[in-house]
Amino acid sequence: MPTTQDMTSHLDPGLLDALQHQVAIFARRAEQTRLGGVGQVRNSMDRAAYLLLNRLDQEGPMGVKALAAGMGIDSSTVTRQVAPLVDTGLVKRTSHPEDGRAVVLQLSPRGQTRLEEVRSSRRELMAQVTDGWSEEERESFCTLLTRFNSALSARQSAAQDPAAPTS
Repeated sequence: MPTTQDMTSHLDPGLLDALQHQVAIFARRAEQTRLGGVGQVRNSMDRAAYLLLNRLDQEGPMGVKALAAGMGIDSSTVTRQVAPLVDTGLVKRTSHPEDGRAVVLQLSPRGQTRLEEVRSSRRELMAQVTDGWSEEERESFCTLLTRFNSALSARQSAAQDPAAPTS
């Protein structure tokens, strides 16, 4: 396995330093604003809740283990994060359609409404932050950020499971 020194020896250290610095600033700014959106909805849903609700909306009802696997976190974390969403009526627990003993989590109508409010607010924030950008610039940034997040996710998965392939 190549060492970090081997992997970076042909790359511009100044560019890598600038990149890591900008990522650090992005992480701080994202946490400061929580990229929560604008208006009354701003900062009204934490990151964990947003990601969980979004996953349930995109992929439909699922069990805790499937939700955890899809998000790259452990089941106990999902259970802990879902509890307040169930308590506030944003997520409901239902019986699995094929195995009545199993429980699946499902976005409730209230959760769907709330998620749409938050998405709308966050879309507005993204429009404001990227005002003056062309559609091509927005698409390029989204493509590169998606690629960056995927690489980070693959790295995290590989660190958790050394036998997992890294591509």
